Amino acid sequence: MPAIKYRVTLTDEEVQMLEALLRKGKSSARKQTRARILLKAAAGCKDAAIMEALGVSATMVYNTRQRCVEEGVEAALSDRPRPGKAPKLTDKQCAHVIATACTPPPAGHDH
Repeated sequence: MPAIKYRVTLTDEEVQMLEALLRKGKSSARKQTRARILLKAAAGCKDAAIMEALGVSATMVYNTRQRCVEEGVEAALSDRPRPGKAPKLTDKQCAHVIATACTPPPAGHDH
């Protein structure tokens, strides 16, 4: 394998924060997996060992390392915002639809 391009170094506070995140178990599985990747990478594990231990792809290990080095630990743990299709209705239109749906049915109709 090629040399590791992004070396993860964590401060004691960051290590404690990641370990606390894993102990609590209240976060998403993806966030916990990324925390484990960062802890193993900071401990000096090779990518192949991390992949085998955690059952993740090389891309996930590489991307997590890269985001940690370039953007910080918090950015490495969370997903980037995903682009999506713009909503078809505005907030005002949604409120009107909800209000209409919650009113009693007109005379002669079941709903």
